[in-house]
Amino acid sequence: MLEKIFPHIKEQPLTEQVKSRDAFIYLDRMMCSLGWTEPFEKRWTWAYSILRFITTLIWMVFLPISFDVEYIKRFKSFSANEFLSSLEIGVNIHGCSLKSAYTMLGHTKFEESKKILDSLDQRVSGDEERSKIHRYVALANLCYIVYLINFNGFVLINWLGYLWRGSHAWRMYVPFLPSDKFFLTSSLVELYLMTPVVAMDMCTDLCPTTYMMMARCHINLLKDRLSRLHSDPEKSEDEHISDLTKCIQDHRLILDYVNVLRPVFSGTIFVQFLLIGIVLGLSMINVMFFSTFWTALGTCFFMFDVCLETFPFCYLCNVIIDDCQELSECLFNSNWIEGGRRYKSTLVHFLHNLQQPIVLKAGGVFPICMQTNLSMVKLAFSVVTVMKQFNLAEKFQ
Repeated sequence: MLEKIFPHIKEQPLTEQVKSRDAFIYLDRMMCSLGWTEPFEKRWTWAYSILRFITTLIWMVFLPISFDVEYIKRFKSFSANEFLSSLEIGVNIHGCSLKSAYTMLGHTKFEESKKILDSLDQRVSGDEERSKIHRYVALANLCYIVYLINFNGFVLINWLGYLWRGSHAWRMYVPFLPSDKFFLTSSLVELYLMTPVVAMDMCTDLCPTTYMMMARCHINLLKDRLSRLHSDPEKSEDEHISDLTKCIQDHRLILDYVNVLRPVFSGTIFVQFLLIGIVLGLSMINVMFFSTFWTALGTCFFMFDVCLETFPFCYLCNVIIDDCQELSECLFNSNWIEGGRRYKSTLVHFLHNLQQPIVLKAGGVFPICMQTNLSMVKLAFSVVTVMKQFNLAEKFQ
């Protein structure tokens, strides 16, 4: 069923022409609808600029402020469950505004990285390599659908759960629309405002994962090429040197690809690392002490989505570090012994460069890896522990 609606989540046959940049088809469409890219035709530039201004003003400026104003004006009217549900989303939305700004300003970096992928695609030859490209492209597009279902599932379940209780899911301040007098209308406005901002959050979290997934795809292709170096006895020494030189160029392009994206992902993941422990801690307290079944279900969806914001990307960074180690092993295990002096000297220099792993840092401070991610998540358990030790839950009942 999903494959009929989203055909790119299925691995295409080798008879179809698939490029690495096809991994971002659905993601680019969503970002285009948010005003984060460039219009397809230059004549629509002015209209698209208006769209970008509106989305930025409403969902990156007004929405975070609406949460703050609601806390200031009507703090005493909050129940503990309503306050925690609103606060966990409010904190995350403030971070989402910063992440969205990084992602929107990084559009030129994304376009530059796609051109590098096009250069890497030119080296793809044979059905085996093309099959890997097809597989990774389908996987990246499938990730988009998984994120789309989970993020929108949270919005719908959380909104319906609180609507069933007769209260607001997020308690936003909307001018000229008193939430106590116009309950259903204000709830629908909240749903309308929350849906696009969740789409923004999804794009900022999915970009690092999908773009680095394609980096890993080409790293794996390079590993196979390194293993085959100097294995064809029919080739001359100059041809073997040419093959080695092309592998060096591939490695250089992969490094350029990662370096282009590094400043964008560094900012978005840094913001998320700062928020993940606090947001998960507030959510856990809400589920453990103040929620009903339906509101707890929505909060659990939210917690899972928060984990999706960092865990897949951090795991992918760990895997890429291991892949870099395997690159040097593949080169060392190739048939270099039969090579000439020039071939061996070039290989030694290349081997030294391959031993430098690809490591990304969040804000230039934290290495992006599973260990850092788990350290940040532990803060959530610290928040719950403090809540239990001081019996704060009973005082808020």
